[in-house]
Amino acid sequence: MYDVTIELDDRPGALAEMGEVLGQAGVSIEGGGAWVVDGGGVAHFLFHDVTVAKRALEAAGIRVLAVREVVVQRLKQAVPGQLGKLTRRMADAGVNIEVLYSDHDHQLILVVDDIAKGRAVSEAWGREAGA
Repeated sequence: MYDVTIELDDRPGALAEMGEVLGQAGVSIEGGGAWVVDGGGVAHFLFHDVTVAKRALEAAGIRVLAVREVVVQRLKQAVPGQLGKLTRRMADAGVNIEVLYSDHDHQLILVVDDIAKGRAVSEAWGREAGA
């Protein structure tokens, strides 16, 4: 899966227009979120078919800032401290987490500065946790 960073106007309807464009292209958003930062809209959304999503957004004049592979990890929701333990492992491995959110399947989505190291940490975590 891929995280797509999108620039949106900070105005009513900008997010709706983005969602409509993706819907018309038959693209499902798998997770993500949107925020206003310094007067501009920034969104991170998760897609399986990133090529169609990017093409549809750009054709509608919506600026795509980045497309990046993600680390996907399922945490044990009933066990306190999971996020801290996993992210400490990432930090100890020198992996910087740049974006974090959940997908629609309750999985943790991480956009990291080093995808290979991030995946290695995530895979080790999953094996040890019995995920």
